[in-house]
Amino acid sequence: MFSKLLIANRGEIACRVIKTARALGIHTIAVYSDADRNARHVGMADEAVHIGGSAPAESYLDIEKVLTAARDTGAQAVHPGYGFLSENAAFSQRCAEFDVRFIGPPVKAIEIMGSKSAAKQAMEAAGVPILPGYHGNQASSDQLQQAAQSMGFPVLLKAVAGGGGKGMRRVDGVGEFANALATAKREAQSSFGNDEMLVEKFLQRPRHVEVQVFCDTHGNGVYLFERDCSIQRRHQKIIEEAPAPNLTEELRTQMGEAALRAAMAVDYVGAGTVEFLLSDVGEFFFMEMNTRLQVEHPVTEMITGVDLVAWQLAVAGGEPLPVRQEDLAIHGHSFEARIYAEDPNNDFLPTAGVIERLRQPAQSTHVRVDTGVLQGDEVGVYYDPMIAKLIVWHQDRDSALQMLRQALERYQITGLTTNVQFLQTIAAHAAFTNAQLSTDFIENNRASLFSEAPLPLEMVLPAACVFLVLQQEASRTRHSDETSPWHALDNWRASAPPTRRFDLEVGGERYQVAVQQQAEGEFFVQFQDNSIRVLAELHRDQLTTTIGGRTQVATVLPDGEFYRYFSPLGNLQFAQQSPDCGQDLAELSDGFAADFKAPMNGTVVEIHVAAGDRVNAGDIVVIMEAMKMEHSVCAPADGVVTEVFCAKGDLISGGSELLGFEQDMAEV
Repeated sequence: MFSKLLIANRGEIACRVIKTARALGIHTIAVYSDADRNARHVGMADEAVHIGGSAPAESYLDIEKVLTAARDTGAQAVHPGYGFLSENAAFSQRCAEFDVRFIGPPVKAIEIMGSKSAAKQAMEAAGVPILPGYHGNQASSDQLQQAAQSMGFPVLLKAVAGGGGKGMRRVDGVGEFANALATAKREAQSSFGNDEMLVEKFLQRPRHVEVQVFCDTHGNGVYLFERDCSIQRRHQKIIEEAPAPNLTEELRTQMGEAALRAAMAVDYVGAGTVEFLLSDVGEFFFMEMNTRLQVEHPVTEMITGVDLVAWQLAVAGGEPLPVRQEDLAIHGHSFEARIYAEDPNNDFLPTAGVIERLRQPAQSTHVRVDTGVLQGDEVGVYYDPMIAKLIVWHQDRDSALQMLRQALERYQITGLTTNVQFLQTIAAHAAFTNAQLSTDFIENNRASLFSEAPLPLEMVLPAACVFLVLQQEASRTRHSDETSPWHALDNWRASAPPTRRFDLEVGGERYQVAVQQQAEGEFFVQFQDNSIRVLAELHRDQLTTTIGGRTQVATVLPDGEFYRYFSPLGNLQFAQQSPDCGQDLAELSDGFAADFKAPMNGTVVEIHVAAGDRVNAGDIVVIMEAMKMEHSVCAPADGVVTEVFCAKGDLISGGSELLGFEQDMAEV
């Protein structure tokens, strides 16, 4: 076993590797960029080395800087985590040249499985079923389009060297092909330094089921069962579970053996994941093999009791696998939910900002939280926006799902928009409860998943308004002179109880609400012809209300212009609105200016227009990239570009104006 280990990564995976290494008595070395100077993984490691600028190419993707840090600190091995250099054959080769052990498979295996074309050819030779498609090397745009038309749409464009949904686009018709290919190639080049593409038939409504395999240097190999990773957005997973539901033992064995056969075909060593598409009639097809530890590996650990990182270190040190296939068994059920800084209601675009408040569920034998951030950290634009992975385990799927729902309710995050509420919606959805899974689950259930479903208004609106009243009173008590006659600014009236009026926005709707205080801690709230009696008490940010005989305790926190309301009934945001004084002056002018604000913090990668250009509704005008995912800004209507306020390569803050635009008056 090694005594000094450098982790060539950041965030939660670096923290996760450090945790196991520490338990094994291994000295750990972190590397960090400018942006990560105060990151959690830096503080957790025994020592840390600064390796460059915030952009990944200047630090975590710079092979020479990483290996120089390993040499200078006396590291005997490098764990690459996932992402960055984890599946980079050149990095693995350079590790050998620096006399540092790479915690991963041999270079040959990385090269074969790192090329989707070579991988498909190797799998076909090994008898592993593959999807029909064009998998040739150095395919031209014309060859790819001809292949797509020959096999029939829809098809899926995929980066030859990629993974994680980067450089991947579904194409439903020939008219979409050129734009989709250009976008996929740009993403692939940005993420992997290789823009080669392949195309294959898009399988309608499949499940994404992957198998964890592990091989040693003594010719032994096992599979540690499967994970269902069908719940995805942008071809990236957000909820995974193990084992995959509704698999027969026969099919489980067939997939496990096929996965192990795939690994053995390339002389694999270490932890790997073989990904399959599973049809609704039980046919499965090889997609790709990830030659590293997967983001979702904890669910496998939870159902098998195996520490996969400990196995990685042992096997890299030349030790044989500690078990045989017959020694492995499935115990219980596990879910993983990825907590992201992103806005599900804005096409899941990443968000950035400081995490003002971070309260996570308590960890136990049933609940595990893997994270690389702390309260007060900033989620920037340079790296993946994942805040944490929430992993739960219980004796069966129903019990584990209930545990997942409860744990998600415990999350409290302010300062930026996250997907926590969306994850709660999925976890409570009937189709998910019944394990009706497919890779287009979100699209198939979009209407119900994205319908505004705020908490019961009769509970939320009164509580929100009473909170604002109590907060005002608490603030006045803390900050004013109690002897001043202006201390009692309580809306007193000579002939009626004092009344405060609020214009609240909840769930995208605005409500006029009036609050009358009858006595200390007792209020009547009027809205929509209802008068509701509320008993309330506020202790710092903890609001206890009793409405209609039901008592609930909620945490209410300021979050920019909004308040976040966290309760066992669910979470939402509300805002106190200013009075509506009529139309915006801009709308009263002779022209009409459309809104071309940047949808997120990111980099401008393409500008398709110049001042004076005429565009039609739907035309792409600017393409932005954030965290290696592209977003196209399109014209909402016919009109003329009057000014361009950005340039290719600019780093733009979310909300910044990108263009000046005049919409054709006939359409206004």
